[in-house]
Amino acid sequence: MTDTPVRLLNLLSLLQTPREWPGSELAERLAVSTRTIRRDIERLRDLGYPVQATMGAVGGYRLAAGAALPPLVLDDEEAVAIAVGLRAGAGHAVDGIEEASVRALAKLEQVLPSRLRHRVTSLQAATVPLTWGDGATVDPRTLTVMASAATGRERLRFAYRKGDGTGTKRLVEPHSLVSTGRRWYLVAYDNDREDWRTFRVDRVSEPFATGARFERRELPAENAADFVRGSTARNQPGYRVVATVRAPAAFVTARLANHLGTPRPIDEDSCRLDAVSTDSIEWTAFRLLMLDCEFQVTEPPELVAHLRDLGARISRATARTGTAPAGAP
Repeated sequence: MTDTPVRLLNLLSLLQTPREWPGSELAERLAVSTRTIRRDIERLRDLGYPVQATMGAVGGYRLAAGAALPPLVLDDEEAVAIAVGLRAGAGHAVDGIEEASVRALAKLEQVLPSRLRHRVTSLQAATVPLTWGDGATVDPRTLTVMASAATGRERLRFAYRKGDGTGTKRLVEPHSLVSTGRRWYLVAYDNDREDWRTFRVDRVSEPFATGARFERRELPAENAADFVRGSTARNQPGYRVVATVRAPAAFVTARLANHLGTPRPIDEDSCRLDAVSTDSIEWTAFRLLMLDCEFQVTEPPELVAHLRDLGARISRATARTGTAPAGAP
């Protein structure tokens, strides 16, 4: 192997495997001498890769953690696995990493060879996800186009289906993608309407970056998440949720992930929720039950009644055969 750049990339790929490589094994893998391996190790160090060497019969080379993340070298199988995982994560948002997943997916799919992109698409098409809620799904490719346009500050065109089913064409300056856990939203400046808008990504089709650059405008909110929260609250009928939770405020905040606002501490072991929800009564009840602690709801009456009925059904479902729970019909 006489092509030095190719050999260095292959050597780096081997070293990124979490193990220690004897120089003789590296030389055998790359079909060069151990002296060439030593020279290539020094070249990698000069490029900023922290390659450590240990002496002795069981010694060898390994890539250590450095001050900065070095470029990763992936083989075909690794690239396909990462792309499929990122696509799955983008379509089913995970709190805290959703936007980073989309950015990483956009970078990876930009450089994937066509043969690997076809494998990723085929595997994705053959996979049937289990979804919850209203079943709204998002094509990860739509997310990557939007993320790339927002990062590159390119105007974006797409077809959009409004809530009443009517279709429109939009030209926007994309700002940010926001995930609420069940849905993705695009925050963008609508050039035709000369105002900021929030778009549900599952209603977007045929997105493409126009190549026209724009200067980023100042968002009329502290951040994109706050803008989406305010926009959805204005566009959907909401109801006030008031509940006392027998758990610390920090615990409840971590479990709810802002789905029902920020709880206010009562004492060290309890807190109070007082927020406006635009979700269904059933979904709000589910979120509260997932807290896995004691709570008492005082508003709205519809939520109180639903939880009472749900509790009665659970009691009947767990009663022994022939024995009815107290108060059951």
